[in-house]
Amino acid sequence: MIRANERIRVPEVRLIDQNGKQVGLMATKDALLLAESAGLDLVEVASEARPPVCRILDFSKYLYDLGKKEKEARKKQKVIAVKEVKLSAKIGEHDYQTKLRNAVRFIERGDRVKLTMFFRGREITHLDIGKRIIQRFTEDLSAIADVEKDMGLEGRMIHVYFIAKALAKKAPEAAAPQPGAKEGESNAKTKNT
Repeated sequence: MIRANERIRVPEVRLIDQNGKQVGLMATKDALLLAESAGLDLVEVASEARPPVCRILDFSKYLYDLGKKEKEARKKQKVIAVKEVKLSAKIGEHDYQTKLRNAVRFIERGDRVKLTMFFRGREITHLDIGKRIIQRFTEDLSAIADVEKDMGLEGRMIHVYFIAKALAKKAPEAAAPQPGAKEGESNAKTKNT
């Protein structure tokens, strides 16, 4: 919350006048009198500083500019969604190709893909069939995506997360070696199954 005028309850503030010139430390009541004489408001712009920094300016225009900056920042941010593709151990070839096409489309659009292999009933005894399908899916996507996380078996499901290669390269901290790691090792959490 931005405080202005009488809502500023500290005894002393660091003041910046309407022209952007630093006035210095001043009692809050004196700063309020200066703002009123200029026909403007006293607005706290840096409340975490000690003493807080206040400016003499038009409060409604300041709020308008802040809102405009926030709206502009929201426009520029890219939201990466996680799209889920579900497979079964008994999936047919045509269904597999359809799921693969959907995953490729999601990755090319910039989304992450969560592959879920689920096992019904006694299918859980044939984990090797499910792992072969996941391995094939991983190889088919290897041209455009990397495995971000391989969660392994959780209950009756295996989850594998894929991320586009372009997005994986933008996160160098995930692939950078940790201090103390041997040469050639990295702390990347990706693992092929």
